[in-house]
Amino acid sequence: MDQTVPENLIMVKKESGGIAVITINRPKSLNSLTRAMMVDLAKAFKDMDSEESVQVVIFTGSGRSFCSGVDLTAAESVFKGDVKDPETDPVVQMERLRKPIIGAINGFAITAGFELALACDILVASRGAKFMDTHARFGIFPSWGLSQKLSRIIGANKAREVSLTSLPLTADVAGKLGFVNHVVEEGEAFKKAREIAEAIIKNEQGMVLRIKSVINDGLKLDLGHALALEKERAHAYYSGMTKEQFKKMQEFIAGRGSKKPSSKL
Repeated sequence: MDQTVPENLIMVKKESGGIAVITINRPKSLNSLTRAMMVDLAKAFKDMDSEESVQVVIFTGSGRSFCSGVDLTAAESVFKGDVKDPETDPVVQMERLRKPIIGAINGFAITAGFELALACDILVASRGAKFMDTHARFGIFPSWGLSQKLSRIIGANKAREVSLTSLPLTADVAGKLGFVNHVVEEGEAFKKAREIAEAIIKNEQGMVLRIKSVINDGLKLDLGHALALEKERAHAYYSGMTKEQFKKMQEFIAGRGSKKPSSKL
């Protein structure tokens, strides 16, 4: 049975099939973020890491926007808050979450919303979605990674254009640049995100966590050191396996043709 935690502006729904859905739920304000919402969002992602029933998180926004950024009517409480506290930083908690995060982006993802999208592992966007960096327009210094992450994904020149002009990056262009994985018709983003989540859940979950980790950790290194990291972790993994685990691995592979193979070694 589905379980919904009674959060108003940050909704957390844990489903029976291993999927959790985190929704920014302030549609009348295009899901702009207050300080309290940021704290609740950070807690929601932190809690997912230790929630054994959750294997994949889908992150979305209600209404016609994913997240329009920080609520500038409460800017002082946001920007003069303890921005260095990782416990209340949603992007830090997203990056710490070992499980895959799939962003289902509808409408606008502006500035802080853009940064939340960048913290997802996989992105699905409706065709009308737009990503905007308005830091320069409003005199806000980026602190959730946009100035560093975007250029590493779409290239420095395009990232400079997006950030210095504050002009929107459309879903179609974001898809061509490799920032968005899938561009779908309006109203289909969540459905596609669920399809991807279900495909992930069919795999061996311990290895899903390990592969996400080695990809993300390797991105922080040059290629030579990243390859060495992969080799080191592979050696440690196989060296630590027992004969029983190897046997279960063989059974898992043999059972791939069955309707519901075991998801654990």
